[in-house]
Amino acid sequence: MRPNFLMFIVDQLCADHLGCYGNATVRTPHIDGLANRGWLATNAYVTTPICMPNRASLMTGRMPSAHGVRHNGLPLGMDAVTFPELLRAEGYATSLIGKSHLQTMTDHLPLPHPLRPRQARDGARRYPGDYSQECVANWRAENYRMSLPYYGFEQAEIAIEHGDDINGHYRQWLRGVCPEGEALLGRQHALPSGYELAKAGQAWRTRIPEAFHPSAWIADRTSERLREYAQQELPFFVYASFPDPHHPYTPPGKYWDMYKPDDMPLPASYHSANPPPHLAWLRNEREQGRAHKTSMACFAATEREVREAIALNYGAMSFIDMNIGRVLRTLEDCGLAENTVVIFTSDHGEYAGDHQLLFKGSLHYRSLVRTPLVWAAPAGRQRQETAMVSTIDLAPTILETAGVAPCNGMQGRSFAASVAGRAYDGHEAVLIEEEGQRTYFGFQAPVRMKSLIDARYRLSLYEGVDWGELYDRRDDPLECRNRWNDAAFASIRQAMIEKLLRVSMAHADTALSPLAVA
Repeated sequence: MRPNFLMFIVDQLCADHLGCYGNATVRTPHIDGLANRGWLATNAYVTTPICMPNRASLMTGRMPSAHGVRHNGLPLGMDAVTFPELLRAEGYATSLIGKSHLQTMTDHLPLPHPLRPRQARDGARRYPGDYSQECVANWRAENYRMSLPYYGFEQAEIAIEHGDDINGHYRQWLRGVCPEGEALLGRQHALPSGYELAKAGQAWRTRIPEAFHPSAWIADRTSERLREYAQQELPFFVYASFPDPHHPYTPPGKYWDMYKPDDMPLPASYHSANPPPHLAWLRNEREQGRAHKTSMACFAATEREVREAIALNYGAMSFIDMNIGRVLRTLEDCGLAENTVVIFTSDHGEYAGDHQLLFKGSLHYRSLVRTPLVWAAPAGRQRQETAMVSTIDLAPTILETAGVAPCNGMQGRSFAASVAGRAYDGHEAVLIEEEGQRTYFGFQAPVRMKSLIDARYRLSLYEGVDWGELYDRRDDPLECRNRWNDAAFASIRQAMIEKLLRVSMAHADTALSPLAVA
């Protein structure tokens, strides 16, 4: 019998914010329970620490430089082959519930590069299809409908944006079950709060009840889909995607003050000294009163802001965990648990005060680029894998477990052997690519960078500057001492640069041209 798959993914969570990864404060018993009976990766890394490109990498098993979603605002081509599409072609029922973010949420064009003026024509042709299906403007219409299948999902119910002010199918549902619900959503309707983050619009105490919050809706709809699938004989893949705990933080009800900011310790790296140039720039912006705290971008935060962010992040995660527990009970009640692989991960990490930063940006600290990854198979056993795995490894692993062949151009490596307790080497090093949308950090243009992480070192190279980053992760696990200009590390720097080049070459695209496909 072919296995079913139930995959939970959250938005912007560092691995250290879960009990199963050693956090003694946050309460996530259901996710921890999956880890206690399953496989947990201690060194799972993103292909890029940005929502859209890393989600596209998860779906395709390909690096951003291969699938083309280099940064937010560039939709995944409708010609892309996703692993849900391959599962569906082999008889799997496929369903997406929650955040997708494979297309853009706005109808704005990407910002022009300040040093490369935009031309009238682009160097690539747009593959036919509707690329506005996640655009909020469309969903303001009362009865907007998506075109299905959607990137391999034959059913899709989506949630767009963050916090409690979510659009998409969630908003359509809310209008039907709670007509007054829209008057409770958003910062403008929030309950009073003395939080510093609330002043910048990065958190608000939502009026929406727990039962009508987007995280609860995702659990409700996922449970309903499982009940539907229990009545049929097809195997299934269900992708339950929570927009939280991404900022703005809006945990509902008791989860808002479940954790007290004053009780939250600062990360060990908060008082790190001798920062690299772009971190120094962010800290200087704060000291000069110019820190830009109202956007999605990272900024250097005060101690109070960090403590608030951690407390609210924990509250959001405890609420998500409770809702995951509800879905897992449905899985049991429907008699599906004995043949369903349950996966938990996040699309990328979050600084959460690491080196004084909040949110995410172009500094590849461990808190940002390492994600949780739990795989709980029905007959599995508890096991921790210390070898390095990457986001692009999930697609081939799911396909191998399902008995479905991968496609040309998939760059990930299956870790199914490790899950089964067999010999597994993992990656010698993981490659991380990033291209920014906006110019900040003191750079003259949007950041373009690559990082290579191996068993001991992390190297980061940036386009257009003569400096970089090199950290000895064994002797300096918090990455506080940049060895780029250290004469004692000169040979290591050169060796890592060469390794970065070789790993990049190994990730060159091998997909065939459409004209070459029979």
